[in-house]
Amino acid sequence: MSGHSKWVNIRNRKGKQDALKGKVFTKLARAITVAAREGGDDPSYNSSLATAIEKAKAQNMPNDNIDRAIKAGTDAASGENYETIIYEGYGPSGTAFIVQCLTDNRNRTAADIRHCFSKNNGNLGTTGCVSYLFDRRGVISIESDDVDEDALMMAALDAGAEDFETQEDSYEVISSPEDFIAVINSLKEEGYTNIKGDVMYIPQTYIKVEDEEDVKLIEKLIEALEENDDVQEVYYNWDVPE
Repeated sequence: MSGHSKWVNIRNRKGKQDALKGKVFTKLARAITVAAREGGDDPSYNSSLATAIEKAKAQNMPNDNIDRAIKAGTDAASGENYETIIYEGYGPSGTAFIVQCLTDNRNRTAADIRHCFSKNNGNLGTTGCVSYLFDRRGVISIESDDVDEDALMMAALDAGAEDFETQEDSYEVISSPEDFIAVINSLKEEGYTNIKGDVMYIPQTYIKVEDEEDVKLIEKLIEALEENDDVQEVYYNWDVPE
């Protein structure tokens, strides 16, 4: 299994858990609002907004919710003022974590994230301490039913994709973060459907954790981070057992 696929499978499981908790739409809406406020309401000219919308659609967020989030971002009367902060740290057994947040209170969020790490035998590190262990890539997944592999691969590469991978029930198209929206839009124009995509941090290698106590602590750390309202994404290089 490729590194990309392994992370996508982890993300799919996490997405279902988040949806059950009822928090995922709130976090997605916040990301859309911030992107619209910073770069305007037209995704054709605002790649951050386009990426946030694609991410919301991948989680089946209703169009009405997306439209409201965009409007909130362009509404001058809206008092929300969020900023993106990336935290890096170490979990049990030397696992590496990248935590992407949107917050309106930097001090509160930093304290909360630090508490999550320290409570679960981890350490919040400095900027750059683990990010070199990850690659930032656009990952686009397309269900393989009734899809011609060669035709899709050629369409993806012509659109600017860097790599193409065949999985058990899907195909994965890998791009640079900068080309992600152009590639996904091009594939849609070619008539491909059942597309899900996101720009994410992909671990270059994964760490197997044998100690059962550390495994439990890593699970608790991930859960604590994902439950935090300011946390948008949690990336890690733990080799999660199948």
